[in-house]
Amino acid sequence: MPSGSTASIMDVSGVGVGHATVWRDEPPPPAGRGVARTGVTVVDLGGNLFRSPVPVGGAVLNGAGECTGFLAAGEWGLAETPVFLTSTMQLGRVYDAACELLMAEEPGIGSDDVIIPIVAECDDSFLNDARRMQVAPGDVGAALAEARASVGGPAPAEGAVGAGTGMSCLGFKGGIGTASRLTPSGHTVGVLLLSNFGERGRLTIDGVPVGRLLPAAAGETGAHPASPPPAGSCIVIVVTDAPLDAAACTRLARRAGLGLARTGSTGNHGSGEIFLAMATGLRGPRTDGRGPRPTPRTERPAALSGPDLDPFFAAVVDATEEAVLNSMLAAPTVTGRDGNTSHGLPAEQVRELLRGSGRC
Repeated sequence: MPSGSTASIMDVSGVGVGHATVWRDEPPPPAGRGVARTGVTVVDLGGNLFRSPVPVGGAVLNGAGECTGFLAAGEWGLAETPVFLTSTMQLGRVYDAACELLMAEEPGIGSDDVIIPIVAECDDSFLNDARRMQVAPGDVGAALAEARASVGGPAPAEGAVGAGTGMSCLGFKGGIGTASRLTPSGHTVGVLLLSNFGERGRLTIDGVPVGRLLPAAAGETGAHPASPPPAGSCIVIVVTDAPLDAAACTRLARRAGLGLARTGSTGNHGSGEIFLAMATGLRGPRTDGRGPRPTPRTERPAALSGPDLDPFFAAVVDATEEAVLNSMLAAPTVTGRDGNTSHGLPAEQVRELLRGSGRC
């Protein structure tokens, strides 16, 4: 399937993406705040999600991770906040800041009803000093503001940016990746993910075992680890403008795991692969203070189901695979705490391997 105009999740109308990158090289406390390679990324679906939530469904490939709001999304089938991505030890800080920011925008939060912000994490402690609370409320606010301002603009930055600053993937530098697909029905499927999983020997691109064929880069041997451990997680966010209900969104979310598998993921024991899919095509208003309730089905477009979902499944798989590769190809080599280094994927060498196999 073809990609949208920005080849990103922002091809879905109304969706915005914002990053706040926290990068500093300071001595440890009390003289400084240590080495930070971390940040926050926000995916916003536009409008007032508290007053007009969207259908959502989730899936877990391996549960060694966290995503707040996941249980409520599964129970109600509705998402009522933007999605916030960050590093493992910062999840609580981001959750608190998200509550404060969203309450400041919407007076009904905390009086008409409460919210459980969707905050998901991956572990960036190979490069980031996770013993320090590196993310501040202002970082969360900056990422949310950028997401709101980005709607209709160019594709968001990828790789070592925002929540992806300290992440590694399949033995190389990873981070934020995004892609989109246009379905034959005229709908858009967008994916944004935080890649931080896998081991180098399993990296696969278009069926070619690239990870086994690439030679070691200069600096990959010596006193420091050549690459981060394979356990690290991947959060995948899928958004479509199609009229899908929560059950269909859950089915879409499950397919993200197939896209990860194409790139070499095996769902490592210590890796948390958590997926969420949301659909703006059946967005409906909150009608009372007892919880988010969609409009009656008679007032909404007919929900797609059954075989009509097949193109959406294919779109999620393809876009997830591409987003993983984008997260790596966009990321430079990054050195972080204790001299640990996550090397950027050498694009030219990869291209030569693909040419040699007849793939390009």
